[in-house]
Amino acid sequence: MERSVVGIDIGSHRILVLVGEVPESVAAAGEGTRIVGVGSVPSRGIKKGVVVNVAEATAAIAEAVERAEQSSGYQIERAYVGVTGAHISSRNSQGVVGVARRDRGITPDDVDRVLEAAGAIVLPQNQELIHIIPRSYTVDGQQGVRDPLGMHGFRLEVEAHVVMGSSTAVQNLRKCVQGAGIEVSELVLTGLASGKAILSDTEKEMGVVLVDIGEGTTDIAIFIEGTVWHTRSLALGGEYITNDIAIGLRLPPEVAEQVKIHHGHALAAQVAEEERFTISPYGEGSPVVVPRWKLAQIVQARCEEILENVQQEIKRSGYDGLLPAGLVLCGGTAQLPGLRELARDMFQLPVQIGIPKNITGLTDQVVNPAAAVAVGLVEWTPMWEEGGGGWRTVRIPWWKRLGPWLKTLLPG
Repeated sequence: MERSVVGIDIGSHRILVLVGEVPESVAAAGEGTRIVGVGSVPSRGIKKGVVVNVAEATAAIAEAVERAEQSSGYQIERAYVGVTGAHISSRNSQGVVGVARRDRGITPDDVDRVLEAAGAIVLPQNQELIHIIPRSYTVDGQQGVRDPLGMHGFRLEVEAHVVMGSSTAVQNLRKCVQGAGIEVSELVLTGLASGKAILSDTEKEMGVVLVDIGEGTTDIAIFIEGTVWHTRSLALGGEYITNDIAIGLRLPPEVAEQVKIHHGHALAAQVAEEERFTISPYGEGSPVVVPRWKLAQIVQARCEEILENVQQEIKRSGYDGLLPAGLVLCGGTAQLPGLRELARDMFQLPVQIGIPKNITGLTDQVVNPAAAVAVGLVEWTPMWEEGGGGWRTVRIPWWKRLGPWLKTLLPG
């Protein structure tokens, strides 16, 4: 048996809607996800991962959804939606509860309660919880428990990674999706969605950094011992490179984007000196021939700046010495020639370009680094649907999410 799942990646460059058929049974999970519908349109009303024009963003989402419906034959009513942007923040937290029925062992309700306890933090003003993700559990002092369900004990503790976002940005995103006639099943941090699609269990166990370089943002997710330990979204991405090309070569932004895609290279030293291409800059009456190495110098400088910011964030996390599996790059910008080699030289770690794995169906449109988020959203399995162990996230009801914030407003 299969169930249909829809993922909506609302990026700064494009909106991608995927319809997938996912095996319901664990035995059939090895068959992978079958992509049966794709809807893709250029983004409108989105800047650096956040909504800046509700009407334009809603219309673009509705158009992408309609195309996915036509492609798949399904009527889309609900979807998992990616969330990103510099407003995203995270921290690690702990929770502890007593086991309700010791004679029956630890139940899903006990796990829910301990994760809610970990999420009972005082949120900054205008922030709301997005994820509470367990890193590890402790049962009666026994540390390093991956999945406590069924274990006997009196006291259950958890170390969790808590992801928060701006209430304004999150509500505007929900409003646009709902305005397109779609119910939001869950907002999923795009770095986690990408990791779901392209990282292997071995990489997450050893220690790996996922770097998703999109058009407006770069999402970082550090996985160690099978689960996520650190996340961050930087307000830098492919458009940062495009803007410098537009300035340096005096081109309209849309032309600069095409020049980047067709002629860009992240390592100027790898570009042959005789390579040329033709453009029509502002103020020139006729096309101009430009050496490709000149473009590569602009691209390399901006790529280095993006990667330097990633490097600083990894060092700030304190986990830079725990990453033997290195970096996995994805997102549209990861397709730039030379970027993998540049990152390998800068980080002195193994570097791979990640593409979605174990999928069938309309693979020609999604087997590329730019589709990682959308594929991960289709494959996303929240805690209340997942039957096995592993790292999971839990849904917290909206009224419980407001609890810690309300406490800050009440006297005493």
